[in-house]
Amino acid sequence: MDIKKLSHEIIEGRRLKGEDDLNFFVTANLEELCQGADNIRKVLCGDDVDLCAIINGKSGECSENCKFCAQSGHHHTGVKKYSFLDTDTIVDDCKKHADKGVHRYSIVTAGRELKGQDLQSACDAYKRMKEECDIDLCASHGLLSEEAFIALKESGVSMYHENIETSKRNFPNICTTHTYEDKINAIKLAQKLGFKVCSGGIIGMGEAFEDRLDMAVSLAELKIESIPINALMPIKGTAYENLEPLTEDEILRTVAMFRFINPTAKIRLAAGRILMKDSGRLAFHAGANATITGDLLTTSGNNIDEDKEMLTQMGFHI
Repeated sequence: MDIKKLSHEIIEGRRLKGEDDLNFFVTANLEELCQGADNIRKVLCGDDVDLCAIINGKSGECSENCKFCAQSGHHHTGVKKYSFLDTDTIVDDCKKHADKGVHRYSIVTAGRELKGQDLQSACDAYKRMKEECDIDLCASHGLLSEEAFIALKESGVSMYHENIETSKRNFPNICTTHTYEDKINAIKLAQKLGFKVCSGGIIGMGEAFEDRLDMAVSLAELKIESIPINALMPIKGTAYENLEPLTEDEILRTVAMFRFINPTAKIRLAAGRILMKDSGRLAFHAGANATITGDLLTTSGNNIDEDKEMLTQMGFHI
């Protein structure tokens, strides 16, 4: 495969499909692949970079059995457990991130879905943030009902986050308490109700590279606008505690492949940046143009000021 030619074709409007032979991504020269992905990013997305931050709104005792998750009640990880945070705590944290130039802020909650008083608490917090903070709002609260989505929208939320995690084929290997189809249905409902959607997944869970290809194609078919790529950080007490972390080259190849298949999306570096040199600097030359910054859920985050300095030095516009 002529990677330079392919990148030019994608810039000119070609889109890779599931029926295409995409196996070349496995063996293509990594440097050429990253250069091609970076070129696609520059031409189709420009040099703007998108920064988002999250807060763990409630923690622990999740009913779902996702093998990667420290917060699952099926695991024994020693994760801190607490009920839904009070509104002032969330709003104050949002203000700090907005003041540092972060573009989007999200409350993230463990659990199958947010409902009842917890949903009301989230809506109260979003309303306050919408009124008091100069920042866009995202939400990540599981498999919501239509009524819950509408409540979030009326509270000022404009983007919804729902990872598909992996390929349809591989999904039952990582979770059995809900399905891949449940995820897709939630995404389509959010889109129907006018939300932008952020959806990606986790690599390094023992999946084949073809599962990553399938995930990238599925996200393209769903027309996802923001795609977070997490590299698994094996957590003691989870089913994946003994998996070997991915190499930087494996992460870069995946990021570049996602850019080729989703040429106009925000490809967002999420968990696992610590597995790469300089917090993933090379990944921003391999197609990435967004990142989660600040404190992550259960893995160490990246300093906002350091991220902004690095990205500005690289020629990105914050």
